[in-house]
Amino acid sequence: MGLNNVLVLSQVTTYILTLLLALCIIIPISFHLIDFKGHCLLFSNGTWRETDGQLVVTWASQGFCNYNLSWSGISLLIALVQAYALIAQICRETESSLLSAFFDVVISLLMSMAALAGALMITIGYQTWCDAIMLRFEACEDATTNNIDKEDGIDTKMFYMQFGTAQFGAWTSWVCWVALSMFSMLKVMKYHQQENIRVSMARERARLVGDRHSPLSE
Repeated sequence: MGLNNVLVLSQVTTYILTLLLALCIIIPISFHLIDFKGHCLLFSNGTWRETDGQLVVTWASQGFCNYNLSWSGISLLIALVQAYALIAQICRETESSLLSAFFDVVISLLMSMAALAGALMITIGYQTWCDAIMLRFEACEDATTNNIDKEDGIDTKMFYMQFGTAQFGAWTSWVCWVALSMFSMLKVMKYHQQENIRVSMARERARLVGDRHSPLSE
């Protein structure tokens, strides 16, 4: 199996994995927004009221959750399109061009940065929420068994599992996009090397033809 086939198969596998990981972010965060009545717990804080033991939440912007839904949705679409294109390429036994490989590098690098920002946002934002929870409970997951915010009517039963899944999906997606960046760069280097060889062979052919028709060769 040639280098190109190995790279293409590696890309297909990683794109499919990236697609599945995007769902690990989109599904739990979407359900979280439903459970929390549109509020996003990322970077949300609060104080505990002594009279009834309720958490008075200072809700952060919903944009933190929306950002992660957005980049993971784009990640899903790109992974779906690219996996389909590469599988079709394998079936037709053709190769992509240097230009398309270069665009793959740019897209993969941009998605790597977007995934890293999203993963950091989920990790740090979730820790901010848990810091407020653990002012009263020993562990963050203990709040899943208590109605801690009756005023906002939020359902906290699943937030621990939801953001645990989303955090796993975000960080693993980042790893996948970094790997896809490396695969794309290897393809660009391969195509560039092939182009240099073709140019060198063309020059050598032109030189030999020129030497054959020169007066000195007669």
